[in-house]
Amino acid sequence: MQRTLADWLSYIERIHPKTIDMGLERIRIVARRLGLGRPAKKVITVGGTNGKGSTVAFIEAIARADGRRVGAYTSPHLLAYNERIRIDGRDAGDAEIVAAFEAIEAARLGAAGGGEVALTYFEYGTLAALWLFERARLDLAILEVGLGGRLDATNIVDPDVAVITTVDLDHQDYLGEDREAIGFEKAGIARAWKPLVLGDDDPPSSVLGHAYRIGASALRANCDFFFEPLPSRADAAPQWRWREVGYRADLPLPQLAAPAQLRNAAVAIAALRALGGAPGKAELAQGVANAHVPGRLQRFERGGVDVLVDVGHNPQAARELAAWLAAVPAPGRVRAVFAALGDKDVAGVVAALADRIDEWHLAGLADSGPRGIDVDAFAQRLHGSAAAEGQRHADVAAALDAALARAEPGDRVLVFGSFHTAAAALQRLSAR
Repeated sequence: MQRTLADWLSYIERIHPKTIDMGLERIRIVARRLGLGRPAKKVITVGGTNGKGSTVAFIEAIARADGRRVGAYTSPHLLAYNERIRIDGRDAGDAEIVAAFEAIEAARLGAAGGGEVALTYFEYGTLAALWLFERARLDLAILEVGLGGRLDATNIVDPDVAVITTVDLDHQDYLGEDREAIGFEKAGIARAWKPLVLGDDDPPSSVLGHAYRIGASALRANCDFFFEPLPSRADAAPQWRWREVGYRADLPLPQLAAPAQLRNAAVAIAALRALGGAPGKAELAQGVANAHVPGRLQRFERGGVDVLVDVGHNPQAARELAAWLAAVPAPGRVRAVFAALGDKDVAGVVAALADRIDEWHLAGLADSGPRGIDVDAFAQRLHGSAAAEGQRHADVAAALDAALARAEPGDRVLVFGSFHTAAAALQRLSAR
């Protein structure tokens, strides 16, 4: 009996003993057996600590406004696995992904000889995206790095343009203890004599040094390209300006909230201009205005209460949240629903947001895989922080219900800490 997509996902979670096992040897073997070629005429790979998904969304929306046929591979998903693979603006269907998995499984098992190869869940998904992209005859494939860069599964593809959105502390167990070490891992997606777009004003020297050694052309935000809000006018909608030497474009503000989204949009434009065949100003404006990705300061209204859902899960993302809360203050109290995985710097997250939160609701993520923890263990990790004495709830749905029950019109409820947290909140808000 043929496996459903749900059957396949359950199966591929079990076939490798580790959730994360960085390295390119396994996926290269299976890719060769599959006979994979280029996934598209042009490829942009997007790495970085934060902002990857939003930057992919901006690149995708602008390129599609320019009439290109585009594939985008992102991770993780929020509500359905299909979200990870988009072709021409549409999530891949169950049957398409199942067909890809069947081809990968035959190659993985060595049906034509060579012996069995154990793939991780992410490697399986990456191969599925590449397999489907190649068959879709795309003009552009956008690949979001899963973890790091140098040893990430997406790095088996040579990009025409590489992007590093930001470099900050996250996943130190795998990438190193400081920005220099982490930057070196992320810089591994750059290719010799190809453009490398950097979203940080001050990237680690390890990134710049690697680009110099291999001859990659580094294009830095606020050095090689610039962006700034334009003065407001009573007779026009708010705008911002993207510019480089000899070129500028005045554009509508992104519908994606948060101060960092202007930087993400600017990085996306720089990447597409570096790719060649740059979109016109009308296409830039349309793409910036249309780009959307769920779980990035996604707003809802419930009985006069402003509800925000965000996937932010590290101190850098928390600082961006704090900046937005300061720039767009709520009339009433801010009540936080916070749940995170067990390997995150939760104390650093709370420290970044503590001055902006009036009440904390902590939730467990015990059912979120090997990195998930229950609420009591989570609270213990926050000992001594502003959130430690917050109310405890078994799961995100219960915490959200409690926060909304206590909220009054004019209050704000902020739900954040993980993709798992955001997914649970979106499901609960839909149910309500």
